[in-house]
Amino acid sequence: MKLRTGARLRSQVCATEVIVLRAPAEEIDLLCGGVPMVDRADPAPRQGSPTTDGPGAQLGKRYTREAGDVEILVTAAGEGALFLGGETLRPKEATPLPSSD
Repeated sequence: MKLRTGARLRSQVCATEVIVLRAPAEEIDLLCGGVPMVDRADPAPRQGSPTTDGPGAQLGKRYTREAGDVEILVTAAGEGALFLGGETLRPKEATPLPSSD
């Protein structure tokens, strides 16, 4: 699937929903719980459960990968971990503010 900025996606196996804030140039699958995510408007019902270990997607967190070319915002938390292709997405670290001293 070709991710595009602004796309609203949902998991097929848990309650996770996301918005794509920055999309990679290449065509690659965004997975949640080991299953590809689908468009939020897709009428297919949720089936099964996440097949991956690890912490689930956390509400309000931004997720990115090592290259920094993708950014996903979680709008509904769920049990499934987020992956882009075979790489686990990690919560983005907060940027420290400069000291005022």
